Amino acid sequence: MSKSKKNRKTLVVKFGGTSLADSERVSKAASSVVGEAKKGSKIAVVVSAMGKMTDQLLETTLNLSPVTNENPKALDDILSMGERTSARIFRAALRSKGVDSRYFDPTDNDWPIITDHMYGNAKPLKSECRDRIKNSILPLWAKGIVPVIPGFIGKTLDGRITTIGRGGSDTTAFVLAEALNADEVVLVTDVPGIMTADPKIVKNPRILQTIRAESLAGLADSGAKFMHKKALKYKPKSIDVRVISSKPGRIDISGTIVTDEFSVDVGVYLASAHPVAILTVLGDNISSEPTIISEISRRLKASRVHVLGLTANTNSMIIYLPNDLPKSLLNSIHAIVVKHKKTLAMALKRNKAIIRINGVELEDTPGMIGRISEPLRNDRINISGIFTIASSITVLVDWNHRAKAMESIKKSLKEVIA
Repeated sequence: MSKSKKNRKTLVVKFGGTSLADSERVSKAASSVVGEAKKGSKIAVVVSAMGKMTDQLLETTLNLSPVTNENPKALDDILSMGERTSARIFRAALRSKGVDSRYFDPTDNDWPIITDHMYGNAKPLKSECRDRIKNSILPLWAKGIVPVIPGFIGKTLDGRITTIGRGGSDTTAFVLAEALNADEVVLVTDVPGIMTADPKIVKNPRILQTIRAESLAGLADSGAKFMHKKALKYKPKSIDVRVISSKPGRIDISGTIVTDEFSVDVGVYLASAHPVAILTVLGDNISSEPTIISEISRRLKASRVHVLGLTANTNSMIIYLPNDLPKSLLNSIHAIVVKHKKTLAMALKRNKAIIRINGVELEDTPGMIGRISEPLRNDRINISGIFTIASSITVLVDWNHRAKAMESIKKSLKEVIA
């Protein structure tokens, strides 16, 4: 195969708002598309609103007409103007550089992104989108035309404009890529890739060459908003995503490759196939004495006992361990407890089951703890502990009650799991 044919790809390229903040950046972004198109690549462009236009539209609208916030349908129509304007300008920039292009608008009959009626947080109807994307985009590619699609925007089957919400433009790009069976999605941002830490808080963070979608979702949970989890739900497993910087003005540069997919299912499962012991170390302001945690951790490592989990707060440290613990380990940890002034005592519960509930944006679903705890109360199953970490809820019950507890939780979450 010739080198030129190897370079020919099918790409969905999304430009973020900072990449389109002014005429110079729009021109540079358009030039990068032209450069890739001249290699023979077929490209679909997704654009965000220029700069902070969406925020400005929202602020201006609510300041002038606060009642609009109570009419999400009207608000979505206004907020859509940022991306719709961006698409028109980007198409003009491409044409000025000699590349034939067409922009899409939700008023068009062949608009490709169809959603439900959840204004402000609409969900794409993937099967409907897939058919429309193939019918509207593929004929343009066959003619050498570059389509420009406003991100973040949808339209209901009865023609009403919606917005997709957080990560909406990324979601648009992923839905397009899956329907077109694209080789790759390229997200053009104001950073050179996904980094080991926020450069605003640490010096010299490194750019990750690759990261799995599941791990990226974990970063989103921890406050690093490289990409919204909601958008990651739509990332196709077989299509990689390359996150690059807009500064070089080229699409064919390295950045960070996001691989695999982010599971969207709500799952209820046992975190351990065997009974678990819960070791609690109590004290007074333990967290101010990291040597205590360090000594206990070293003792656990030396004993070669598999640690199933660990949680801590100001006055306690809780360690989840295999049920059959050697007495020598318990004695050595007790020695650490009596050694330090800030530790008071230790306690051990055996024969517990760790039930874990995982799911996308579980922490943003109101009433989840109640849905889980209420049926267990009705079944007279005591909860030894319950805590949440982002999109994961962990429940501790007696081992002998694990099957009934899991059945009750699954039943109570049936609508969410579906």
